[in-house]
Amino acid sequence: MDEGQLRRLIPQVIGVLVRRGADFAAAEDAVQDALVEALRVWAQDPPRDPAGWLITAAWRRFVDAVRSEEARRRREGRAGEEQPVDGAGAGDDTLQLYFLCAHPALSPASAVALTLRAVGGLTTRQIAAAYLVPEATMAQRISRAKRTLAGVRFDQPGDVTHVLRVLYLVFNEGYSGDVDLAAEAIRLARQLAAVVESEEADGLLALMLLHHARRPARTTADGALVPLRDQDRSLWDTEMIAHGVAILQAALAADRLGEFQAQAAIAALHADAQSVEETDWVQIVEWYDELVRLTDSPIARLNRAVALGEAADPWAGLEALGELDAALPRYAAAAAHLHERAGDRVSAARLYAEAAEKAGSLPERNHLMRQAARLNTALGRAPGSGGDVTGPH
Repeated sequence: MDEGQLRRLIPQVIGVLVRRGADFAAAEDAVQDALVEALRVWAQDPPRDPAGWLITAAWRRFVDAVRSEEARRRREGRAGEEQPVDGAGAGDDTLQLYFLCAHPALSPASAVALTLRAVGGLTTRQIAAAYLVPEATMAQRISRAKRTLAGVRFDQPGDVTHVLRVLYLVFNEGYSGDVDLAAEAIRLARQLAAVVESEEADGLLALMLLHHARRPARTTADGALVPLRDQDRSLWDTEMIAHGVAILQAALAADRLGEFQAQAAIAALHADAQSVEETDWVQIVEWYDELVRLTDSPIARLNRAVALGEAADPWAGLEALGELDAALPRYAAAAAHLHERAGDRVSAARLYAEAAEKAGSLPERNHLMRQAARLNTALGRAPGSGGDVTGPH
């Protein structure tokens, strides 16, 4: 049985049930029940029409769940008609489902969870494992999200911007549990780009592909983080990079620049360079200027400062960094890198240690600890002496 095909059918099946009168929460529950039955039955008896089988099975489960006898009779009458699958609306259903799961009324965490379950077809257990939370906690989160959406019409216009941000959040989680969330986000972004005319959707897909292509070089065999400067670029997936660049070029040709296109352009310039020294830092700074213009994001300004330190000199980067809030994530790490490039190893060691204390993950923490220890050793300081801290990256 092709589990990927099964999951791709989920938005279409939910859409059919909603058009027949089911509310979203009940339709999603019914489809999940039908999927469980499909996993049990299809291996021995695969259907000729998988979509029709799922629609019939899910609709019957929905009808069975209706408590009101009057509603039961009405819906059983519809179920008895055995309506054929309407493939023409499949794309529209998928797009509306994306919009619904990324509804502005939902918190980012709830929107991510609901998208992975209703659009991605993942089980609650898989989503919980990926986010390292108990299954019961994730089930409550999904239930609350569905209650929030009660009464929201399936055909209401949605905002693709919200959908893109949700998929970006999924992609940034990377990999944990038995689900590769980065790969899942790419799959969903491909699906979205196929049903919506949006250069930004294409830009996000290109950005994901360009980042994902570098994944094999990002960590060592024991899980240690490898920064971009030190990565073995022969491990990068050149075919995926070429695919991402082609998608980006087509999007940029429309001359409707958005933030994901700008980010993808920066990623493409990194991917195009054979080494850090060959990187076109001047053009990267120019793209960060565009990104800052589009978003006014302090994180974009921080990354621009680092790029400026590479394109011009580290002191120019430090001057730009000094205009930002020192409480920003990775501010200390950026300052440490620029101070080291400027030759100020004492300040760099102190800042690496400070950044280690604030790191958001163990690999990041360990990387920054090693950077601080490396400089302290070069300065003749014993581990644990002043300026050396056991912290992150």
